[in-house]
Amino acid sequence: MRVATRQIMKNIDNYSIETLKIPGVVLMENAAIKVIKNIELEKYNSFVVVCGKGNNGGDGFAVARHLIVMGKNVEVFLVGTEDGLSADCKINHDILKNMGVIINRLSNVEDANEFRESLNRSEVTIDAIFGTGLSKNVEGEYDMVISLINENSSYIISIDVPSGFDSDKGITLGNCIRADKTISFQLYKRGFLNYGTDKIAGDVIVEDIGIPEFVVNKFHENEFIMDREMVKDHLITRDKYAHKGDYGRVLVAAGSRGFTGAAYIAVQGAVRSGAGLVTLCCNKDIIEVLSSKLVEAMTMDFEDKEKVNKLIERCNAIAVGPGMGTNDSTYEIVMNIIQKAKCPLVIDADGINVLKDNLDVLKKKNNDIVLTPHVGEMSRITGFPIEYIQENRIQVAKQFAKDYGVIVLLKGYNTIITDGEITIINPTGNSSMASGGMGDCLTGMVASFIGQGYMPMEAACIGTYIHGYAGEKLSEKMFCVNASHIINSIPFVIKELQK
Repeated sequence: MRVATRQIMKNIDNYSIETLKIPGVVLMENAAIKVIKNIELEKYNSFVVVCGKGNNGGDGFAVARHLIVMGKNVEVFLVGTEDGLSADCKINHDILKNMGVIINRLSNVEDANEFRESLNRSEVTIDAIFGTGLSKNVEGEYDMVISLINENSSYIISIDVPSGFDSDKGITLGNCIRADKTISFQLYKRGFLNYGTDKIAGDVIVEDIGIPEFVVNKFHENEFIMDREMVKDHLITRDKYAHKGDYGRVLVAAGSRGFTGAAYIAVQGAVRSGAGLVTLCCNKDIIEVLSSKLVEAMTMDFEDKEKVNKLIERCNAIAVGPGMGTNDSTYEIVMNIIQKAKCPLVIDADGINVLKDNLDVLKKKNNDIVLTPHVGEMSRITGFPIEYIQENRIQVAKQFAKDYGVIVLLKGYNTIITDGEITIINPTGNSSMASGGMGDCLTGMVASFIGQGYMPMEAACIGTYIHGYAGEKLSEKMFCVNASHIINSIPFVIKELQK
């Protein structure tokens, strides 16, 4: 599924109407038909349709007409007066008038009282006040109408986006409809990806309204949401003659006193994802305890520098950072790996933290680098406040990836993976996975897939999807899912996705 900003949608609409000469009312009619398709008509019989003056309002008038033709009980409201209706909106407004439909106006307190009564006796409210073009705070009668809808409606369906919702940033513009369902058109809006938007948009459905594919491709900016088929198509089927050497040598540099779990989880994430040979490199004071736990992986201590450097040069993938601590030793290890490695790197946790004041080293790298920060770590290395990053996650991740020539895997709800040119959003995972060690597991998984021969961007996407999908499946029967549960389920999930 492709993702778009308001400007992209505006460009697509303008090109379709002005260059291809598709009448705007045709697109409006297609949109209305798709809204009707997503209403449970056998369940609901009474509707209030609330329209604004723009094209979103025109969609609403067209929806009202279809419902009336079907014999439903429909009350139609226009916020404000008829002055200033967009051309296409006016066409559908006038059709209703010509049918003898009463279009009630909403502009004062008396109108509000009548409107409240209509909302209370209606089963469904259809919100067609503002579309994706809104970029300033809701005020005046619009503010009043939105509040009345939220307070008095039994069930709300929004057309394209909930009115009052910033479709780029995923924030409310002063006041906003709280929809139960949103029927959006052609492309998934970027704002739907942000934290908490499910409480605003409800269930989001994206419908095609007849815009040619080449027009979408012309303006779309390579932002996508992953799905199961995408992952399935990219999973490599193992050759029956293959051996462990064919599936990569992976080095994991991780752990410190008090944080042996991070190292263990990262290594097991790599092992269980299918890497051929995995070696943990860690401090001497924790190597004994980890050696006794890691049955399928080898261990090596940082002090044996000759062996460590030799392994760094021979590896197919290296993961560095989990549980290492933010100190000079970690910084020296990360720098040494960046300078000596000839393979792709996955840098996580403290490996990212120690680069905070030394980011230019990323521009001098000899290899592909995947950074896997959570929002807090992204805040440290960019200097942006956490709140800003949460509202602008795609933009921040894309710009950082572009500036430093790396792949950014920004973890969290709807994890973002980007190389600055292509951006993939992962839809899998849920809050049952909110526990320590999840990021360490993902780091090991991504390194493992790189070691097996996947390109770094591909490995980051597949690893993230499988990680979240495993958590979702486990959460069907478990209240909370820990990293060890994910680790145990990885091979089974991969096999399931391959079928």
